[in-house]
Amino acid sequence: MALITNTLTRYDAARAVREDLSNTIYNIAPTDTPIINNAGRDKAKSTLFEWQTDGLAAASNTPVLEGDDVIGVTDARGVTNRVNNYTQINRKLISVSGTLEAVDKAGMTSYLAYELSKASSEIKRDMELGVSGLQVGAVGTNAVARKTAGMGAWIITNYMAGAGVGAAPIMSGGGLNGTPSTAAVAGTPRAFTEALFKTAQAAVWNQGGDPKVAYMGATQKGVFSTFAGIATRFRDVPAGKQATIVGAADVYIGDFGETVVVPDRFMPATIVYVGDPEYMSLAYLRPFQTTPLAQTGDAKKTMVLSEWGLRMKSQYAWAAIADLI
Repeated sequence: MALITNTLTRYDAARAVREDLSNTIYNIAPTDTPIINNAGRDKAKSTLFEWQTDGLAAASNTPVLEGDDVIGVTDARGVTNRVNNYTQINRKLISVSGTLEAVDKAGMTSYLAYELSKASSEIKRDMELGVSGLQVGAVGTNAVARKTAGMGAWIITNYMAGAGVGAAPIMSGGGLNGTPSTAAVAGTPRAFTEALFKTAQAAVWNQGGDPKVAYMGATQKGVFSTFAGIATRFRDVPAGKQATIVGAADVYIGDFGETVVVPDRFMPATIVYVGDPEYMSLAYLRPFQTTPLAQTGDAKKTMVLSEWGLRMKSQYAWAAIADLI
């Protein structure tokens, strides 16, 4: 086939054709932050914020004599632990030219407002990365930024390391006092198993906690869904409809109640946390804030900032299964 001579086509009249630009901007980047969303929220009044933890004496069924005299006799009593953490600052800086703000744009009215919205989501993801990681606390200097200790540094009593030299983090004040200042020592890598998961549940329960939730990355979530202890599930399928393949589990019902399993894109692939979100919160010295910066030219500059720290109210309420492959 051939065109009739002098027939005009789209290729010939390209200058006359309007652009077809969608007014929707598509962004698939993940923004879910389950750990910080489930954690509580409170205030910090300084860059070093402190709190106390305590527990009961070990149970001891020791009967006493009828009419026993108590003069000069007292029971040994433990003292509270004083723990602390540092706040850290996460920020994003945005600069948009006056021209870009003035021109007609697709998908937005203001490019600055659009970037500010993105920046807030990015800071939340950065915070999730810090909370879920193994970072230890650091006081900082004029040349080195402060760091808040993450979950992987706070879980000490129920830290389940691999064999060999694997060891839990260490607190700066000795025992369970101060700030987690020495990172855990990696042990021999091992596979995630149902037995390890049950041991973590039991460890939290034995300390008085409630293993309500488990956080894990994509790799370990896939392993979790293969555990033999997960019951077979069925769904009624109406006549003429296709069946649904159920290949994953989101709740583990075990000896110590239900544990909701939550995948987290920003967690280290080598660790799983099991515990109670009630005993963890984010302490904000400066909540999310947007600050216009001085304009030194033909551009608007803005800073989005949050200053915060992790408050692990009781590290006994959590267990960490570490050194996973």
